[in-house]
Amino acid sequence: MFAARICSILRPGALPLARAVLARGYAEAAPASASAVRMSFTFASPTKVFYKEANVKQVDVPTLTGSFGILPAHVPTLQVLKPGIVTVIDEEGGQTKYFVSSGSVTVNADSSVQLLAEEATVLENLDVTAAKANLDKANAELSTATDEVERAEALINVEANEAIIKALE
Repeated sequence: MFAARICSILRPGALPLARAVLARGYAEAAPASASAVRMSFTFASPTKVFYKEANVKQVDVPTLTGSFGILPAHVPTLQVLKPGIVTVIDEEGGQTKYFVSSGSVTVNADSSVQLLAEEATVLENLDVTAAKANLDKANAELSTATDEVERAEALINVEANEAIIKALE
């Protein structure tokens, strides 16, 4: 529909070029040996580097647009992380789960991936009882917030603690 509207306003000599530009295309085929492509993964927070250019099989990430898995030769993308679980699957198939509060993930054309988290920890380090207590405290702070900044900080705490509880239950 959009292509038809564009073509209706162009000069006749420009139609072949417009049709070529507006034509649908497909992604390039994966390399013949897609399994030979390695994914270089870097994962860090301000206080700790979890992986530095490590070869991994897959990374699952929670983003504002939904959770998705990253494999070697993934289409390049830049996403914002939301509070949730990052799962790293190593080359032997072992899984390690981390909780991230927020951050960003970048997938590059060369199959390198950088995940930068504001805060991150191994999931096993978290305590569901403490998270529930923190959620109650954050909800109390939210109900007594007097300005926009206090309200925003309380909402962030509520969202993060709800995600921790969901991850641990």
